Amino acid sequence: MAEITVYGAPWCPDCRRTKKFLGEQRVAYDFVDIDADATGLARVEALQGGGRTIPTVVFPDGSHLLEPSNEELARRIGLTLETQRRLYDLAIIGGGPCGLAAAVYAAREGIDAVVIDRGSLGGNAGVTERIDNYLGFPEGIGGGELADRFVAQARRYGVELVSAVGVVGVANDGEDVELRLGNGQVISAHAALVATGSAYRRLEVPGEDELIGAGVHFCATCDGPFYRGAKELLVVGGGNSGLEEGLFLSQFAQRIRVVERGAELRASRLLQDKVRHHPQFEVHTGVRVVELRGQGRLEAVVVQEEATGALHTWHPAAVFVFVGLDPNTAFLAGTVTLDRSGFVETDIAYRTSLAGLFAAGDVRSGSTKQLAAAAGEGVAALLAVREHLQQHAHLARVPMDG
Repeated sequence: MAEITVYGAPWCPDCRRTKKFLGEQRVAYDFVDIDADATGLARVEALQGGGRTIPTVVFPDGSHLLEPSNEELARRIGLTLETQRRLYDLAIIGGGPCGLAAAVYAAREGIDAVVIDRGSLGGNAGVTERIDNYLGFPEGIGGGELADRFVAQARRYGVELVSAVGVVGVANDGEDVELRLGNGQVISAHAALVATGSAYRRLEVPGEDELIGAGVHFCATCDGPFYRGAKELLVVGGGNSGLEEGLFLSQFAQRIRVVERGAELRASRLLQDKVRHHPQFEVHTGVRVVELRGQGRLEAVVVQEEATGALHTWHPAAVFVFVGLDPNTAFLAGTVTLDRSGFVETDIAYRTSLAGLFAAGDVRSGSTKQLAAAAGEGVAALLAVREHLQQHAHLARVPMDG
């Protein structure tokens, strides 16, 4: 059992936000639906003297928060929400594999760096159930465990890490890069590296927004366990992520139905073979989701066959969506050159169109969107940043070791 308990209801937007925040931070918690659990409702009323405000978040020491903001939750679980200083050699925006790899190399070379991430440290790797293609782990490794190792290594080098705080704007003040943070802080750095990665793409169909967190999910690791014993779960997306997460979900549900809009699955042959020969899987290609239905909780999914236009209605316990990624570059709009899809354009040295600002990893136009490549680009970009700092007399010329 998790030590933190969230009391709420599927129809409650703040409950969904709280669950999402804790899931992103990889904080274990139990969720109690007070609409379906009389004991849970009684517990909430006892804590509030008869009140029923949700979410009610109860901590190991018995204390609780009522309808907390993300900032209140962040402070309660011990996250750092402000930078220690106002000026750094390097500010790294994004604490995934790319940003953390750059931070470790920066620390080794005496570059004073801070890592700032609007969500949780570890990036998308931290919410991936299993990673089987990262060098050095022949048996594979859980995404959360690998992300924790990245963070631990950065901490061992004394890197300053700030999470749950976003960068909302960047500019060049004529000498340094200025960053405006979501907490109101303004800091400067002699150089900055954008490593904000990308976010899961939505289906953009009727009913999706209202049902996110109430039967529609984008993270099997975060929300799959809530459907233990379900008769059926639906996975949308036939790429590597969709099939990997589907295999993870198979431990909870009797049947996993996979929907791919294209004529063929897009995942690696190995994953396709695993799914095709798995007795719990049913695969549908040439089919797309057109509507999600439910009042406060997912009740039905309407799909359409691309070839015939025929409509079908299914009733899975939940839908897990894995249909691609969009770059996390909204804060850069109008500041640097982006490609047609919103990814950051750079030159061969990872420089963007804004002086002193570099970009690497999944957020960069032309990157491979692979974990190992993101970590490698973080190191390569750091070398370019180091050269930039040396050229501008911010850093002594010291040979970099291996």
